[in-house]
Amino acid sequence: MASLKDLRNRIASVKATQKITKAMQMVAAAKLRRAQLAAESARPYAASMEEVLANIAGNASSESAPRLLAGTGRDDTHLLVVATSERGLCGGFNSSISRLAIAKIKELKATGKTVKILCIGKKGHDILKRKYADDIIDVVDLRAVKSLGFSDAEAIGMQVLKLFADDAFDICTLFYSEFKTIMEQIPTAQQLIPASFEKVETGDEQAGAIYDYEPGEDEILADLLPRNVSVQIFRGLLENAASEQGARMSSMDSATRNAGEMIGKLTLSYNRQRQAQITKELIEIISGAEAV
Repeated sequence: MASLKDLRNRIASVKATQKITKAMQMVAAAKLRRAQLAAESARPYAASMEEVLANIAGNASSESAPRLLAGTGRDDTHLLVVATSERGLCGGFNSSISRLAIAKIKELKATGKTVKILCIGKKGHDILKRKYADDIIDVVDLRAVKSLGFSDAEAIGMQVLKLFADDAFDICTLFYSEFKTIMEQIPTAQQLIPASFEKVETGDEQAGAIYDYEPGEDEILADLLPRNVSVQIFRGLLENAASEQGARMSSMDSATRNAGEMIGKLTLSYNRQRQAQITKELIEIISGAEAV
């Protein structure tokens, strides 16, 4: 049984931990608001970019379509861009993205495909390197980035485009976590190369409309498709930033409450043991007095 001194030390230690988790929860709450606004602001632009490209791609000729749209004609080598956070203490945020990527890796390897991994964030790299260290081609470190900007995503996009130009892969998929609420972040896999667009629903008034593009569709696609890769990566990073802070806020809130419950249990044990010790001492004093 722990002594009174040990119990006092444990209570003091848990209280110190509780102060830290409470402070981290408040910091995450402050950062979450900014990150959520940034993620929500990027969604319309990314969605509009996809809609414009989908409309133009539907009218482009298949013979002269850019490689970013038509692809290489193969699906032998896959590049997985796995975006996670640089820091931990955010619940299952990093592990959920990594699990989705690992499931994809196992699926591809089971069919004999070659897998290459580009990690964005230290935590995802730490998880994936345990089994797939030989498949990781690079790790992007964003710890020095204080405020995430489009230039950071553009640098990653240029790296991906260079690999594609060098025929290093055939299909590229981005993994990130889409922010829904503080309690819900959805791990998402989005194909970047070749570009894949959902069918655009048009109203009756636009169903028969014919558009003439100047310059031609192929020239517009050649300019917008590389930009779209960076835009979608930027959107994924912003979604990740909001999801990370939401997961950290929720995780630290649970840790703070768990610490409070542990303090209550330790305090109860301390009081019971102290009361038992006082009762024992009183019995010894009374017994000694009666003996005299």
